[in-house]
Amino acid sequence: MPRFAEVQRDDPEEAEATSSDEEEQPEERDAQGEPSDDEEKVEHELDEAGDMPAGLGLEDRKKLRISLKKKGTGAQVCHVCGRSGHAAGFVNGGTVYLDCPMKPCYLCKEPGHTTMTCPHRIAPEHGCAQASTVSKGNLLQNIWQRQADGRTREVAPPVRRWQVDSALLKLFPRRITCLQFHPWRDDVVLAADKKGSVALWDFQKVTERTVYKPHTAIIFNIRHLSQFPGEQFASSSQDGRVRIWDAETGNAETAMNLNPNGWISMALWQQFLGMDVSPVGCLLAGDSMGRLHFVDPRTPGGSFAAPQIHKRVKINSVHVHPLDGNLVLTGSNDHTARISDVRALSTALSSTSGSSAGSGAPEATVVACMDHPKVVNSAYFSPRTGSKILTTCIDNRLRVWDSIWDANQLPSRAIVHSHDFNRHLSPFRAEWDPKDPAERVVVAGRYISEDFGGVKLHPVDLMDAATGRLLAELTDPNLPYICTVNKPHPRLDVIVTGASGSMYAWRPRAGDQEEEKSREAAAEERRRASATGVGSGGGTLGGTGGFLFFDANDPSDQKKKRKSAAATETDTPEKSKDKGPPKRSPKK
Repeated sequence: MPRFAEVQRDDPEEAEATSSDEEEQPEERDAQGEPSDDEEKVEHELDEAGDMPAGLGLEDRKKLRISLKKKGTGAQVCHVCGRSGHAAGFVNGGTVYLDCPMKPCYLCKEPGHTTMTCPHRIAPEHGCAQASTVSKGNLLQNIWQRQADGRTREVAPPVRRWQVDSALLKLFPRRITCLQFHPWRDDVVLAADKKGSVALWDFQKVTERTVYKPHTAIIFNIRHLSQFPGEQFASSSQDGRVRIWDAETGNAETAMNLNPNGWISMALWQQFLGMDVSPVGCLLAGDSMGRLHFVDPRTPGGSFAAPQIHKRVKINSVHVHPLDGNLVLTGSNDHTARISDVRALSTALSSTSGSSAGSGAPEATVVACMDHPKVVNSAYFSPRTGSKILTTCIDNRLRVWDSIWDANQLPSRAIVHSHDFNRHLSPFRAEWDPKDPAERVVVAGRYISEDFGGVKLHPVDLMDAATGRLLAELTDPNLPYICTVNKPHPRLDVIVTGASGSMYAWRPRAGDQEEEKSREAAAEERRRASATGVGSGGGTLGGTGGFLFFDANDPSDQKKKRKSAAATETDTPEKSKDKGPPKRSPKK
């Protein structure tokens, strides 16, 4: 450790007086004793040739004192706030992160506690007001209450354990951005990635998949066109196009293009993000300028209307009411979720090059506006009746409105949930489970990891929207990724997760031994049936329950490619001539 010194500069005239004073008062110096361990001082004089600032004469010399105190060896310094007395930030060589108690909690954004001691992390339903329709007693009490007030009480959803049933690893080289199930093929799910590719995966046969590339950038949404014969789908992308493509052949055509002239330097690049299909077959697509485009897929080439329903920011999600096709729910970067009436939009219709580029939305088109403190990633009606609303905001809140008539008021409850992280990840979006008759089950991925048997995992949460209670945590030791994209099946007890470039299919664990044996027998049949297709890239992983997986990026094929590339390089004339570095002549 370097010694901390006290430097003293004296004038020549004062030097003799100072030395004489020191000689006359030796007892005072002896009384002070030696310097302490916390502060070591060394006094010395500088002559004229010493280290002096330029232009400073001898008569302008002044006393300069520098005193630094050594800190104790056991002192803790916070890397977040810079104060001493506690340790926070990355500690233990950067392997562990500790929250600073002087900063607000990362989970609930409130001061007074850390993320580890946050009450919302221990009990997600903390502070949530329970819905009035939730049953609070046994079956007889619920029947008596129904006869007394004529209202049906909702039964709590069952609590079940889930496990990975099958997986397709490394389907895409980049992360998965959205999922959509096939309308009538129950075992097929469609997935899109960051590079504009779409894959159809049969999670029952595991090895069967088909990949197309209808876009050149991120695909945000995929919807089925039920009014068209065959397997026709529509997709919206960051490349500014809405395309219609066939899932059997892969043929695609452009329904609308916001950038017909391509990339132009210094020009504004427009994107399509949220998209949905109305009951009459019209595509409703939100762009990056706050406009909602009405696209007729039968007449490709452009939209017949594009009213401004948000500010000049991105519309992240578009959802049409399941029973009333005139109501549209949108979530945007302007910190609002809005319900618009398509019939009222006729007063504000405008072309994409006209007055639709205004700064705000026309008030006549807004039925209800739900304000949020930050960006709204998604906003959905409840899947069966459309009477409830669920929004995902990046302030770590899932907001639920129990009635659509209360949309202009504060939410019925705000459930604290960890999803405040979008950098290098697909946005977190909580979705309703369409199979739940009470419209209470919500599926959402979690960002903050938890310790499950000594392994840090990011679970997929099943939550009760009526109470905020955590119903189940979907985890597997072979799935260490952050699961941002999750989709519950509309007809089967299946949840498909897109993590990084891989896909995982979850199923509930069997309760009794007979069902467990039947599941193992079915899995064994699938292994034998796909033995020829799996090869060295497939097998069984022993997670919560051994599941069948297939590695789309077969390592044996990669080794063959590397070997062939190496052989090609060695066969080149340049490589054959240069066998190695030239030999040096021995020194004499």
